Amino acid sequence: MRPEEAAQAARVLVLAELAGLTTHGISRVGQYLNRVKVGGIDAQAELQVMRVMPALAMVDGRNGIGPLVGMRGLAEAMVGARDCGIGVAFARGSNHFGPILPYALIAAEQGFVTLIASNATTTIAPSGGKDTRLGNNPIGIGVPNPGGDPVILDMALSVAARAKIRDLAASGAPLPEGWATDAEGRPTTDAKAALAGFLLPVGGHKGYGLAVMVDLLAGLLSGAAYLTHVQAWDKNPEVAQNLGHVFIAIDATKLASTESFAARMADFIGILHATPAADPAKPVMVPGERELATLKRQRTEGARVKEADLRILRELAGGAVQG
Repeated sequence: MRPEEAAQAARVLVLAELAGLTTHGISRVGQYLNRVKVGGIDAQAELQVMRVMPALAMVDGRNGIGPLVGMRGLAEAMVGARDCGIGVAFARGSNHFGPILPYALIAAEQGFVTLIASNATTTIAPSGGKDTRLGNNPIGIGVPNPGGDPVILDMALSVAARAKIRDLAASGAPLPEGWATDAEGRPTTDAKAALAGFLLPVGGHKGYGLAVMVDLLAGLLSGAAYLTHVQAWDKNPEVAQNLGHVFIAIDATKLASTESFAARMADFIGILHATPAADPAKPVMVPGERELATLKRQRTEGARVKEADLRILRELAGGAVQG
């Protein structure tokens, strides 16, 4: 990759790692670059941007590295929001772009509210079905907080992410009930059987409905692949996925003064924090609070990284990376 573009993509994965989102952090470097080696991703892709309207942009990732496409989409949405108060960018021709939290954090630090979503490889069956048709499509909302940490929701639409099931399968640990089914649609606690089956959506038919709408926004409207047209990176690593993303940014500085917004956010968060905890050892938190606390701590104290992930990075770097 071109150095400046590699830095943008790395920023997403490193922020994810620092926030404790290890299934979507630096462990993805090997996955991405293995697909580059077999022709599934173009590391030298020349991204194209079309400014459709002052507040609306279309980003063609040209099958580039996903986090790079994501960063370009976020940047274009913020350009529209600076000019018009709200900006939207659709992206197509992309790949797995990491978790949403890093994008929402970057935007929140600049005063932008965001709604970000992506489609994904099919792993979820429609309600009442016994074959996968939908991806575990992530969606996130970030709200800046001039007086403290932003509030960031970053969630996939299954009960658990497939990456977590892969980790359990690798360790031989059992799967919690309600996470997934086997290939016949029967609930299972066998992680390996779950990998051959499909994920269960959060909230049953409600999660299914959200997954459908995310794919319409991120996949269909962007001009990307959608539903079963999305290629599975693990089954066909040499084929372009053509994932789609959507980035909606709102310039919160246009809505209220910094002082007023900070006071209202402090009051809002304070009301939630003041909720009596069912377990005193587990106080009530707002979305993203745990991850942002982890991010702060690891930025100060250093990050704990899985030895296997570090070994792969060293191998990819030809031994140049030192501990």
